[in-house]
Amino acid sequence: MPMSGTERGLSDAIDWHVAADVGARLARPGPAMSDYTRATALAELASAAERAEAPVRELTGLGDPGHVPPPAQVVDRAAWVRAAAASMSDLTGSDDSGSWAAKPAGVQAGAMLAYLSSAVLGQYDPFSRTLLLVAPNVVAVERALKVPTADFRLWVCLHEVTHRVQFDRAPWMADMMRESAATLADAVDEPFTTVAGRLVTAVRDLRGEDGPVGRRGVLGFVRTLQAQPQREALDRMLALGTLLEGHADHVMDAVGPSVVPSVARIRRAFDNRRRRSSNPVHRLIRVLLGMDAKMAQYVHGKRFVDTVVEKVGMERFNTVWSSAEMLPTLPEIDDPDLWIARVPG
Repeated sequence: MPMSGTERGLSDAIDWHVAADVGARLARPGPAMSDYTRATALAELASAAERAEAPVRELTGLGDPGHVPPPAQVVDRAAWVRAAAASMSDLTGSDDSGSWAAKPAGVQAGAMLAYLSSAVLGQYDPFSRTLLLVAPNVVAVERALKVPTADFRLWVCLHEVTHRVQFDRAPWMADMMRESAATLADAVDEPFTTVAGRLVTAVRDLRGEDGPVGRRGVLGFVRTLQAQPQREALDRMLALGTLLEGHADHVMDAVGPSVVPSVARIRRAFDNRRRRSSNPVHRLIRVLLGMDAKMAQYVHGKRFVDTVVEKVGMERFNTVWSSAEMLPTLPEIDDPDLWIARVPG
């Protein structure tokens, strides 16, 4: 018997096996490298991930500085696509069986992952507990920025290792992500007039109002169209992502001066690259994929973490990892004093 939209959900909407195969085939190989350059990049990135672990844990106070985690996996773009598709399958609860109806969406998702595969420097997968570093992208960016390669590779690893430390301290976040994804996947039957009313509000909000992070642009438009349960789930995901990225940026800059000699130069060059506008087609793709919202997460999240740590210290800030109730809301990210007033010291 066919399932309804409410019963089916996102896990059956996309064939992630198809997405992995299509994305891996479409992913571009990356910058040209000699065998020696490639081997050196792989070795240095693996070593940098190991060296980043202790200073990150020491600064954050999260876990034992002497803890030895599994080694990072240094991969190419096609391998990242396959890993990302598997992670999305875990997030959405796919049974891996797929269906003919899900294959077209799998092709579309694969094309999206192929595009993203040239932009991701690294990623921590909380479901497989795997740290990935995308070597061709790291090499491409360090060449574009003209920064010392060893310093840049360690700087990148400080950020990605922070994500691993976050989930080591708060493994419940992975379950929260799954629950939120399931809520977002649920179809909610509503009268057309209700949806139309939210559409009018969405169009009005797109005229330039600059509200909390995640409530502007394409994501803001999608959020306004959603029913209350989906809107709350999206807000939770946006707030969590903003916290995770902002905290990682805070850590990489706080640790950086002691272990990365050229950290100030790298940060200036990297921020300039983030702000630099691309051609109109690439810009549109970035907006549609939410990549500009991702950039906003780094800025808003880092400002939140910087402010809280400066005002109340790292120990009290770490209360954020104790439970879902302690996570900041989107308004609290924009106004850290709200979080400080709500969370007991």
